[in-house]
Amino acid sequence: MKLVFAGTPEVAVPALDALIASDRHEVAAVVTRPDAPAGRGRHLVASPVAERAAEAGIEVLKPAKPRDEEFLARLREIAPDCCPVVAYGALLPKVALDVPARGWVNLHFSLLPAWRGAAPVQHSVMAGDEVTGASTFLIEEGLDSGPVYGVLTEEIRPTDTSGDLLTRLAFAGAGLLAATMDGIEDGTLHAVPQPHDGVTLAPKITVEDARISWSAPALRVDRVVRGCTPAPGAWTLFRGERLKLIQATPVLDRTDLAPGELSAAKNNVYVGTGSHAVELLWVQPQGKKPMKAADWARGVRIVHGELLGL
Repeated sequence: MKLVFAGTPEVAVPALDALIASDRHEVAAVVTRPDAPAGRGRHLVASPVAERAAEAGIEVLKPAKPRDEEFLARLREIAPDCCPVVAYGALLPKVALDVPARGWVNLHFSLLPAWRGAAPVQHSVMAGDEVTGASTFLIEEGLDSGPVYGVLTEEIRPTDTSGDLLTRLAFAGAGLLAATMDGIEDGTLHAVPQPHDGVTLAPKITVEDARISWSAPALRVDRVVRGCTPAPGAWTLFRGERLKLIQATPVLDRTDLAPGELSAAKNNVYVGTGSHAVELLWVQPQGKKPMKAADWARGVRIVHGELLGL
């Protein structure tokens, strides 16, 4: 089939690579978000998908909005059979959805209808799910509500961050998306409506969502830290300044610390929660690079009974 691939971040690149490598399909063009400012100089930078497409000699379309008439005219001119999508980052209007004969097919990183929305992996980790996966589905005007072509499952490991899990799903999902394109082309794959039960939503994680509540149980603190790593980054306050928490682990045999209370030994830093303590392993003070929590604690000279979160 002739394909137009839509995607933007690094997580979409494995799927694009899989489709480029396919001997059954032609990636005629790529649709991605416009160049965005990045780095200290805030210079405009092309998306990872745009860079990969340019390397492969594929036409790149960067509409400000997917309803722009110039973009729609070019899309109709290319006349794709199908448009596979991975983390494109913009809602597709009906006028765009109607262009490809076989629709737009999204690779979504959850087991639909669970975790519909922008941040399924983060929400799955934060909710304490033991299993997640990826789904390919036909895009409709609703939020991730279209009929499903295929699924795969992936175990969530006890120490997984959302970044770890998303990386595995991106590569496994690339194969699922390529197989979905094959099945659509040869007529062996048919989309099945999603069940009405079991719908959960996964809106974008805000900075405030990533703030640690030390009155929560240790397992909840651990899930928020892992779910918000690498972005937007779990955080708390220390002496009025933001402290990013990169890695922490529950310590189930220690219950002597009040919520938020710090205890620093030579090589360990503990914080009390609403249940057991957690050990801080890696942190990032405001304006500094990530460091081992023990090194940070020695540098700031924690006072006995000092609290995080203030």
